[in-house]
Amino acid sequence: MAVNLTLELTAEEGTRSRHRFTLPDGTVVFLRLPRGTVLDDGDILTDESQCNFMKIFAKPESVLTVVADTALLLRAAYHLVNRHVPVEITQNYLRLSPDPILPTSFVKLGLEIKEGVVPFQPELGAYGTHQAH
Repeated sequence: MAVNLTLELTAEEGTRSRHRFTLPDGTVVFLRLPRGTVLDDGDILTDESQCNFMKIFAKPESVLTVVADTALLLRAAYHLVNRHVPVEITQNYLRLSPDPILPTSFVKLGLEIKEGVVPFQPELGAYGTHQAH
């Protein structure tokens, strides 16, 4: 299997089941995926002819990364869950889309907030999505 196309998607774009994308070389790609499909970094798609393969990459996007010891990260996660915020969870940090209110709250809790532009891969919720409500 030779991958001949690549597509960078933001976390939100990876949840779209029907969408038109234009690749950097001008190639137009139409995605028609089953509803509820979430594309993640490293996924490989094929076209209807099974002749062309496209690899999905997580596109760098603006994020806030929350860094602290485990107990403070758990407190921060609790606040994020209450707001239905899509969040990427690791052992060392929580990552979320930029937000006008949360950084101030987190600093008051003693958490360190770092802004950056990196690939963002939030956890899927209990219903298989990571879209904010």
